[in-house]
Amino acid sequence: MTSSRRSFLQLLAGGSLCLAEDSTTAAKPLRGVFPIAQTPFTDSDKLDLKGLLEQLHFIDRGGVHGFVWPQLASEWASLSESERIAGAEVLGTAAKKLRPALVLGVQAPSAEAAVRYAIHAKKVGANAIISLPPHGQIDEKTIAGYYQQLGAATDLPLFVQAVGNLSVPTLVEMYKSIPTFRYVKDEAGEPLFRIRELREQTKGELKIFTGSHGRTMIDEMNRGTSGTMPAASFADLYAMVWDSWQAGNHKEAMEMFGRISMLISEVNVYGIASLKYILQLRGVFQNHRTRESGNTPLDEKGKEIIRQMMEEIKPWLAS
Repeated sequence: MTSSRRSFLQLLAGGSLCLAEDSTTAAKPLRGVFPIAQTPFTDSDKLDLKGLLEQLHFIDRGGVHGFVWPQLASEWASLSESERIAGAEVLGTAAKKLRPALVLGVQAPSAEAAVRYAIHAKKVGANAIISLPPHGQIDEKTIAGYYQQLGAATDLPLFVQAVGNLSVPTLVEMYKSIPTFRYVKDEAGEPLFRIRELREQTKGELKIFTGSHGRTMIDEMNRGTSGTMPAASFADLYAMVWDSWQAGNHKEAMEMFGRISMLISEVNVYGIASLKYILQLRGVFQNHRTRESGNTPLDEKGKEIIRQMMEEIKPWLAS
């Protein structure tokens, strides 16, 4: 362990970072808005553990239900093993005293490596684990075998992130054969048209989450999904939509969703840099540095319109 990481964890353990004192370490519901956290980096391109922890507190203050790290929107493939371990330890310690359920991403190039991450997630107190299939793998039997090993590694609930051509029959067979697999983040095919099939063929026991920035969130909730995994940047607003809908206030939920739909359109264009830029505007991150390229570069004109949009929805922001 490096001296800087040791000092940070000692600071965390000593309570100097103002962790909440009124929360519980008991089992937490795996339902609602579970944002995929962004990964903050320092100006020298080091993992910013303090910024990662501040993002968790930001999600907690916003009344959001869960916190997921690291996945695609977290730039997980750019993280070293030591960075992933350090981040998981910091989050695991803090999340025990906060409201959001902690779901740690454990995907890796091999099942053996993913199993190691899963065992570590259990050790640090995660409430569940999530994994993408092995990168580039399209053989469904091989993918199922990967998840068989991962599901047997711990007793933590397993989220399968279904992407590419991972079919409904394969997911149903995995559900039947992997006792810990009871949650899916379905981004394969057109998820809206798979929700009923997955629910019917598992008698509602396989709980369905979706992604894609929650662009069809209202339709998804109407079809009986158990949650959504958008990005973290305005997860408090997604949580308001979810809570209003679940309380039967559908008009209120649709009005709020209409307000954030413009932001959904923008981040779909500008990608991870725009998500981090919003977190920077909201005082969570120190910068919007990324390690991975993709989408359209965030230029000054893009930043300008994002600032205007954030000002427009400011009255509804939790913090």
